[in-house]
Amino acid sequence: MDYATLKLIHQCAVVLSIGGFAARWLGVLAGADWARGRLARSLPHGVDTVLLTSAVALAWTIGLNPLDVPWLMAKIIALLVYIGLGMLALRPASTRAMCIRSGELALLTVGYIVSVALTKQVVGFFGLA
Repeated sequence: MDYATLKLIHQCAVVLSIGGFAARWLGVLAGADWARGRLARSLPHGVDTVLLTSAVALAWTIGLNPLDVPWLMAKIIALLVYIGLGMLALRPASTRAMCIRSGELALLTVGYIVSVALTKQVVGFFGLA
């Protein structure tokens, strides 16, 4: 598969993943039953599998090693933070305040990840100020 196709698949998966998280988080905050249902809990795994697979394929295609490319390593570390915050935001045992704060921080973190991807700089959009 060529680079342009991989990149398009990756970008579509990014939009679906972020949009899905935001929708589910807002659903949890609103107390919607669907947000804690089986489909809402399992569908993100499929989307995120496509997202991760396409990311690895992109890095492989153009020969990027995260240990040698600081902005890529920053994205990976921020991704782990985003996953942790997202888990807290969607956890049934979380307090409402924890759910709100964790969701907000998760979205800020994913915003940072996208800014690093677009600028190819560890500081992301913060470097534009």
